[in-house]
Amino acid sequence: MRAIVTRVTRASVAVEGSVVGKIDEPGLLVLLGVTHSDGAEEVTKMARKLHEIRALRDEGSCATTGAPLLVVSQFTLYGSTRKGRRPSWTAAARPEHAEPLVDAVVEELRERGARVATGTFGAMMEVESVNDGPFTLLVEV
Repeated sequence: MRAIVTRVTRASVAVEGSVVGKIDEPGLLVLLGVTHSDGAEEVTKMARKLHEIRALRDEGSCATTGAPLLVVSQFTLYGSTRKGRRPSWTAAARPEHAEPLVDAVVEELRERGARVATGTFGAMMEVESVNDGPFTLLVEV
């Protein structure tokens, strides 16, 4: 499981012109990708990492500051461009494997007390964000 985590001052995700998730204050935008071998152990590790990572200003985390997260599934994080010009998606998990794991990360974040907004799994989404810094990390578990 991997995520691109960006510190933002605000972010939103829309589907077909309607906003389905947003955060209107400083927090983290999380683009979350799942691969074939991911399971419950990776869900727990990723949720803990996202909640506790000290990526906010003054080395704060969502756990310590209560800052929100916007989690958006993104299978393209497992795209490979090593050969040729067309990305390969073979490392990305199929939707029937990935969707329950993305949902589980969100649920575990909420169980930890995090405020979490989300996109819509599998939908064509428009993501808007205002990067703070900019500050962006690749997180893998």
